[in-house]
Amino acid sequence: MDYEKLSLVLKAMADPKRMKIIDLLSYSSMCACDVLKHFDFTQPTLSHHMKVLESAGIVSVSKQSQWHHYTLREEFVKEFMSSMMHLLSDSEEDCLCQYTKETKGDSN
Repeated sequence: MDYEKLSLVLKAMADPKRMKIIDLLSYSSMCACDVLKHFDFTQPTLSHHMKVLESAGIVSVSKQSQWHHYTLREEFVKEFMSSMMHLLSDSEEDCLCQYTKETKGDSN
């Protein structure tokens, strides 16, 4: 598991407004004007939040006419869900401790 990448994603998601944006986009792609209807902040503030989400690989953006349209990336959803399942798994097969035991066993 790429803990660095997952950490960056979780940091991007940690803001409540960005979590709400992700929730909105989980239903369908939206233009910035429609996303803004759900918040009490300005377009530049929305742009900042969207840049954070885009940089983390959570959303993709396309420009259509004068508006930006945002989409929750399917690859992100699959990778994130897989990472969370692995991270929170109670399976001994997936346990990081198994890798530690193997590594220690190899050095003896």
